[in-house]
Amino acid sequence: MRLIRLNTTRGARAAAALAALLLLSASRAPAQTPRELFSEWQRQRITNLDPALVKHADLLKYLSELKTYGVPVQAVGRSVAGREIFQMEFGRGPLKVFMWSQMHGDEPTATSTLVDLFAYLYRNRGAAWVKQLEERVSLRAVPMLNPDGAELWRRRNLQSIDINRDARSLVTPEGRLLKRLRDEWRPEIGFNLHNQNPRTSVGDTGRQAAVSLLAVASDAARSDTPGRVRNKKLCALMTEALGQFIYGHIGRYDDTFNPRAFGDLISQWGTPVILVETGALKGMSGHDLAGLNFVALSVALKALADGSVEQANPAVYDSLRFNDIGPIYDLLVRGATVTGRTREGALRVPPYAADLAVNVERGRGDAARPTRASVQDVGDLADFRGLEEVDARDYYVIDPRGELRTGAEATLLFYLKSRAGKVDWDAADLETRFPPDAVFRNGGWVSRGGLPIK
Repeated sequence: MRLIRLNTTRGARAAAALAALLLLSASRAPAQTPRELFSEWQRQRITNLDPALVKHADLLKYLSELKTYGVPVQAVGRSVAGREIFQMEFGRGPLKVFMWSQMHGDEPTATSTLVDLFAYLYRNRGAAWVKQLEERVSLRAVPMLNPDGAELWRRRNLQSIDINRDARSLVTPEGRLLKRLRDEWRPEIGFNLHNQNPRTSVGDTGRQAAVSLLAVASDAARSDTPGRVRNKKLCALMTEALGQFIYGHIGRYDDTFNPRAFGDLISQWGTPVILVETGALKGMSGHDLAGLNFVALSVALKALADGSVEQANPAVYDSLRFNDIGPIYDLLVRGATVTGRTREGALRVPPYAADLAVNVERGRGDAARPTRASVQDVGDLADFRGLEEVDARDYYVIDPRGELRTGAEATLLFYLKSRAGKVDWDAADLETRFPPDAVFRNGGWVSRGGLPIK
């Protein structure tokens, strides 16, 4: 085999040229796509608990692991109960970005997201976009601002105060801490990370709002300040990225100015805020939603670092439908013939056709069992949607206690009309003597038979 020797000078020049070319290529390399980011999150995430199950002790374990990657983690304050509240840092750039999560204790998704985000950034500092981010942006984040609420799985802190309504009075130690961290550092952009009602709808579409965004206004007139316009552009990029996973399930949060809320007042104090509200999507886990948050925040940070935010179209954000609460129920029974033993004096209420709406309350986490199911509405519900829907046109439905009432526990027995002629609806042991074709009880189906369910 013939060996070719390069002239040392030529070789050095060639190597230098190649290195320059590779450096130039790296600087021009396209940023990772949202799907690639999600795949990277799946592969590299360090959070292993359902986000809803993470308590303060679990966060401490996560933060200890982050420290092994070189993440600066500092205790910056304490809750009412004395639990430490921490801040993480990344980057040395001139643009300051501040994020905080779980100021409502039962809104946990983004705490796990922030842990995974900082783990990813420190473990991938050689990646072109991460290197650029580190040079151009300084990022600080407070995971779990309300550790007492997280411990007890409740919205408010131990003073029973909603921290997010304490921006003006500053009665809570957690609220005072958040204001101090903002005032001392004066970041250009803030991200306020929350969860919203899982039955939140995108407008009147009846589609769950898996994520809702808000470029928070700094005044009652909802003025489009330069900072708010930039945040609208960031929200537009986040919307486009999330649309690859949850198209049609992205909403816009109510933008009415709230003079007690931190997002609004922090915006007024000079740090325009983006609110991210994570909802739910049937079939998607809490981990999946944390991953979508990871994608959205990563896309926003990359756009700030490479300047592409300037080319984004704020109309994408402005075209999002506002959130709506009410059009979605957990279960909708359509077209049932409701019967029972309801009487008023000598009058017995005859069977009648109606739709039934049921909501199911659950405990903490994806695997939590239902704690209560209640009848929310009875009547014409054609304009509403159910996460689960039943076609009950061929069925009688009865509450075994004899009377179907809104607000009451939802226990529903279904009887096919074709075989219900001999059923004695007045029987005290109705379910035993006349076994139903389907039963809904304790927030779930005991039996379904041939009941059409979608």
